[in-house]
Amino acid sequence: MEKINKVCVIGGGGFVGRHIVHLLQAAGYAVRVPTRRYESAKDLIVLPNVELIEANIHDAGALADLLSGMDAVINLTGILHEGSAHRGNFQQVHVALPGKIAQACAAQGVRRLLHMSALGADAQAKSAYLRSKAGGEAAVRAAEALAVTVFRPSVIFGPEDNFLNQFAALLRRLPVLALACGDAKLQPVFVEDVARAFVSSLERLETFGQAYTLCGPKVYTLQQLVQYVSALQQRRRWIFTLGPRASYYQAWLLEKLPGKLMTRDDYHALSGNSVCDGAFPAVFGFQPTALESIAPQYLGPQAMISSYDAWRGRARR
Repeated sequence: MEKINKVCVIGGGGFVGRHIVHLLQAAGYAVRVPTRRYESAKDLIVLPNVELIEANIHDAGALADLLSGMDAVINLTGILHEGSAHRGNFQQVHVALPGKIAQACAAQGVRRLLHMSALGADAQAKSAYLRSKAGGEAAVRAAEALAVTVFRPSVIFGPEDNFLNQFAALLRRLPVLALACGDAKLQPVFVEDVARAFVSSLERLETFGQAYTLCGPKVYTLQQLVQYVSALQQRRRWIFTLGPRASYYQAWLLEKLPGKLMTRDDYHALSGNSVCDGAFPAVFGFQPTALESIAPQYLGPQAMISSYDAWRGRARR
């Protein structure tokens, strides 16, 4: 395979995508990032060698234009919940779109594709999210003449995450927190480690055709993680775990409310845990970062004060 110089990062304006784009441009790659709304990712245009393009990635013609002249594509698109008209459903985003991307790669002569899946992706899973992620893997692997690498991370944490930050927000408002699936086991992985794995594999021949599970160094229950967040915030909260039946009905209720903090599909996904079978892949040449070395920086008391001061500054108060 020829030297890779130009990379299109689909989903590059998202949580993981921004970290990957930063690493790619720092490594000297020219990066193209499609976005549904230019304003939502305009911070990326200040980076050297980054081109931001407003486009509908679900349109075959738009995809062809986006991938024209590219040497590699990274697909990070994903949704956690269905129901949003502009974001689509699991089938559209996790299965149909990867298939379209693979076809566009073939048509435009792009030979390298990195694809974001999820730990636990399985065509037989009870969770529709995990079934759709398995369908996406099948779609990209079916494309001939493509060197595909698949990544299956556990839950991803970092300063802008929608995981620990969500619990931190709940703990600020609620004196008691009843957790659905609080005994579910998770092995959170740092967003920068996920980004490094993607960028490291881009031109490594030994990663072609492989699938990698990405996890942090430690397994926690969901309740342990929420208790840790509470301790970082120095808040005394009563946190307890609901049983399976109560967890299911809480998920059913929450999916009816705005924001969808949890759905019944989340319940099914958590019931299967999110833990890796082995160590972090040695091929990437580094060890995963401990959650305890990062989370205090954005969830501790000083982080909360800094966030408040920044808000006051923006509000001119």
